[in-house]
Amino acid sequence: MARMKEKVVVGLSGGVDSTVAAYLLKEQGYDVIGVTLRLWDHEGGSNAVQDARRVAEKLDIPFYVLDFREKFYHEVVTYFMDSYMQGLTPNPCIMCNRYIKGTALIEKANALGAKWIATGHYAKIEKHAVTGRYAIRNSATAEKDQTYALYRLTQEQLQAFQLPIGELTKNEVRKIAENIDGFIARKGDSQDICFIPDGDYISFIHRESPKKVIEGAFVDREGSILGQHKGLMHYTVGQRKGLGIAFGKPMYVTGLDAGKNQVVLSENKDLFERTLYADNLAHMAVEAFTDGMRLLGKIRYNHKAAWCTVRMVAEDRLECVFDEPQRAITPGQSLVLYDGEYVAGGGIVRGI
Repeated sequence: MARMKEKVVVGLSGGVDSTVAAYLLKEQGYDVIGVTLRLWDHEGGSNAVQDARRVAEKLDIPFYVLDFREKFYHEVVTYFMDSYMQGLTPNPCIMCNRYIKGTALIEKANALGAKWIATGHYAKIEKHAVTGRYAIRNSATAEKDQTYALYRLTQEQLQAFQLPIGELTKNEVRKIAENIDGFIARKGDSQDICFIPDGDYISFIHRESPKKVIEGAFVDREGSILGQHKGLMHYTVGQRKGLGIAFGKPMYVTGLDAGKNQVVLSENKDLFERTLYADNLAHMAVEAFTDGMRLLGKIRYNHKAAWCTVRMVAEDRLECVFDEPQRAITPGQSLVLYDGEYVAGGGIVRGI
């Protein structure tokens, strides 16, 4: 139970999850302040603000719109575009959670006199029983679990975060929302990148990036030229459709070489690898990764965690060897490592 009138700033998206998060915190006795983050100007953005304001009125809480467009562009959008231009496949939501919600929003919350911020993520925050460090823990609902997207939060940020719906299933959240606002309760889940609501990231990068897209060669694993590609950003490891060339058999993107501006194509069997390397490491439940540490690893958001062994090969570079080969390990994506249900940490996949 919260101490009376302890302030918490809740990020309101106008959706069901953040609505219920704000409601639950108010029921627990917190002094709740609702905020919507203005991150990008696009059609539909004003509807989200209107829906969030509607929620704040229903809950009888103060409401603010915070303009984070400039910081969001530099920390998230630029990272997103540059990664694709370099043949990487990025996770913009992970960087948003770390640098926008985890940094900028906490600073704004402090300015409003709030000790806490809260979001509608499906995850829990607990202290690890062995290490005593704060860590994200799996939510009650595996199909909605969002621990993967939060792995870069620091110890200081975790101490300021609350995740009120981590103990609930999506059905339970919707039932609570029905008692708050039927319209909000029936809204669908957001599936797209928030600043590209139509999902067409190729057109977005062409429009927004100052860098020129350069065509290059499709090659096989031996380096023989197979044809011309439209630019590295059009492709990702594991891709089969949209190559624009017929081979007489299924061919997949198995690598992107930014140095040579080449897209490597091969058969499905060549997509399976046991070993990857990651850098830009983040530590959560563990203070450091040690050689021989046994963990569960996820190589993308919807990947089923698989057993692996890790070792440090440089100060900020980790080798991860899975017990079984994993399909389509993709540079630019995140490797998130779990100690049971707790996020141990992770890093950015750089190669295999």
